[in-house]
Amino acid sequence: MCSWCWGFQPTFESIIEMLPPHIDVQYVMGGLAKDTDEPMPIDTQNYIKKQWESVTDKSSAKFNWDFWETCEPRRSTYPACRAVIAAGEQDPEALGDMFQAIQQAYYLEARNPSNSDTLISLAEDINLDVERFTRDLKSPEINEKLYQDFEIRRSLHADKFPTVILDHNQEALWLTYGYDDREIVLDTLEAALLS
Repeated sequence: MCSWCWGFQPTFESIIEMLPPHIDVQYVMGGLAKDTDEPMPIDTQNYIKKQWESVTDKSSAKFNWDFWETCEPRRSTYPACRAVIAAGEQDPEALGDMFQAIQQAYYLEARNPSNSDTLISLAEDINLDVERFTRDLKSPEINEKLYQDFEIRRSLHADKFPTVILDHNQEALWLTYGYDDREIVLDTLEAALLS
């Protein structure tokens, strides 16, 4: 649910395409905003709207601004993070599918990924076992895995989004720490893969 991650998505897809088959992609959920049922304050809404404008200016990403009229925004990203983890528990490939489905639902379809019904609908769309997904979404086990991801993120000092780190030759190579231009990221990756 990070708009800069949405703007970075085409670059991330190019990274995945460039990676040799023996390199696995590991998603680590960052969190951003804790669970809440409270409506998002107007000043936070205005801040996020400005971020959407900045992301569009920098990346040409598209946003469906109807979200701000048709949804009751909440500053709660943990449910979406749990949904990605729950999808991956059913099928490792579904983790990336859920990640993309949430972004598209949020940014293009004006659907609120802070709401369980949105996430359950997306689980059905990507052919998950919906009963299991619904159970897992609220399970202590998935919540524990979310907090394990937070520990990984903290241990890496990855406190900007997006962050992409390549484990290369037993060393961590930071491809991006926060949003960066596509050419810079892909040039860094190409140089690393050639070394």
